Amino acid sequence: MGETEDTKKLRVRNKMFNWGEQTYIMGVLNVTPDSFSDGGDFNSLETALTQAEELINSGADILDIGGQSTRPGSEEVSLVEELNRVLPVIKAIRNSGFDVPISVDTTRSEVAKAAIESGADIVNDISGATFDEKMLSTVAALGVPIILMHIRGTPQTMQKLTDYQDLIGEIYEFLAQRIGAAFDAGVPRSHIILDPGIGFAKNYSQNIELIRRLGDFAGLGCPILAGPSRKSFIGHILNKPNPKDRVWGTAAACSAAVCFGADIVRVHDVQQMRDVVRVADAIFR
Repeated sequence: MGETEDTKKLRVRNKMFNWGEQTYIMGVLNVTPDSFSDGGDFNSLETALTQAEELINSGADILDIGGQSTRPGSEEVSLVEELNRVLPVIKAIRNSGFDVPISVDTTRSEVAKAAIESGADIVNDISGATFDEKMLSTVAALGVPIILMHIRGTPQTMQKLTDYQDLIGEIYEFLAQRIGAAFDAGVPRSHIILDPGIGFAKNYSQNIELIRRLGDFAGLGCPILAGPSRKSFIGHILNKPNPKDRVWGTAAACSAAVCFGADIVRVHDVQQMRDVVRVADAIFR
């Protein structure tokens, strides 16, 4: 694909994403024992497959499968452990006949390659492809889309790295630099989705500002993913320490994200957020 490529559309399997026409739902499937919201809920093959079916039937446009928790303070698991968590689930979903696009939530190129070969379609890298120098060349060779997210540090250190001179400007510059690196590796613009990283190296007020200013990233020329689901800034506002009690707060955040230009919202509660997004699209688009 060259400069004439259509960056307003993306086909993944039998799904056509028409950016700007509606907001798409990415359903979260964490096959981990320690994720912040649903750790341990779906870390057996049976429970993961049941939840995948539930997310698909509720209207998920993409399933995002992750085998490495990225909550603040989470410890890194071994490559073998991450592979053993995600590959059987991807294969089971495909063997069950589901054709929904699947993204693999990983920062490792080896996991990305194995997941795509097992039936996944998209790579979702919370490091913006900075943790593994082979990630962009791997994605380019595979010919699949990649989601590049903004982060500082690692999940272990990120919440100590929230001192910005210019929050939006610095995130914008990071994402612009990662787009350039992706181009250099051979990834076409039409295969790049950007995530400004709500909750990753951002404090409460910064997360609020980030949602309010999502539209500032439109100048980068790529679709924007927002992931506010059940996050701590919502718990702070509502005084709800249990992430599972933050569904309606998440609904408000998703509606705001649609208003300010999100193309995809990444959520745990697909059934509820599907209705929220439909109404928000009708009002704001």
